[in-house]
Amino acid sequence: MDKYVVAVSGGVDSVVLLDILSKQPGLELIVAHFDHGVRFDSGIDAIFVAGLAKKYGLPFVMKREELGPDVSEEVARNRRYKFLRSVAKKYDSKLVTAHHADDVIETIAINLVRGTGWRGLAVLDSDVVRLLTGIKKSEIIEYAEMNGLKWHDDSTNFENKYLRNRIRHHTSKLPDDKKQQLLSLWTKQKSLKKLITIELEKLVGDGPTYSRYFFISIDSSVATECLRHIVNARLTRPQLTKALHAIKTAMPSKTYDAGNGVKINFTSRNFTVELIK
Repeated sequence: MDKYVVAVSGGVDSVVLLDILSKQPGLELIVAHFDHGVRFDSGIDAIFVAGLAKKYGLPFVMKREELGPDVSEEVARNRRYKFLRSVAKKYDSKLVTAHHADDVIETIAINLVRGTGWRGLAVLDSDVVRLLTGIKKSEIIEYAEMNGLKWHDDSTNFENKYLRNRIRHHTSKLPDDKKQQLLSLWTKQKSLKKLITIELEKLVGDGPTYSRYFFISIDSSVATECLRHIVNARLTRPQLTKALHAIKTAMPSKTYDAGNGVKINFTSRNFTVELIK
């Protein structure tokens, strides 16, 4: 029997996802809800989701953190996924979220605005199961209304201080054919990313020791991708650039703190990478 931890915020997307999954035979579901503590009324959402879990006869797990109204989107997202992954690990389950086609397009646009390069087109390719990426937001709402489902709208989804909300204002106006082109490109880039990852593994090996000369001698863009792979994508592009400079110039026996829990230890010929949780 397949086992899924379903991330349910209380919004229409996750409510529809939960309803669809609950109707599938042979699935064991656990409902997980994370309360960021960003809104004063967020506790109402938690009560609502707990009620949904009870309605479907499913286990319910939640966590609340007081992140405050000024927390960044990135920090809030990271805290949420840390909790969700911990629940999935506890129940030895796959984590499933309600990302849909319009979410994919928004995320692509956000990453391109941030200058992530080709990787910005290979988003949402991870250990998380996303079953609704072929479905539009309008279709999700239509399903909810046809099936008499109730949901809670998050008021922060309409605040312009968040980049995703500002991006959504523009991507929602794209013609359907342009959206489909982006989704097709996303699918191709995910496949390309897998191939690149395989080649990177061949280049850098399993570690834990890496040749400084190898990184100095290869093209800088290739070196960047190799190091990104070694540090498990923890570093930003500026951090990777500085770390590569350290690989070229650092004295033996020195340790370089690259940020985000990444430490690089040097000898005259080699280096090792330490990833601190």
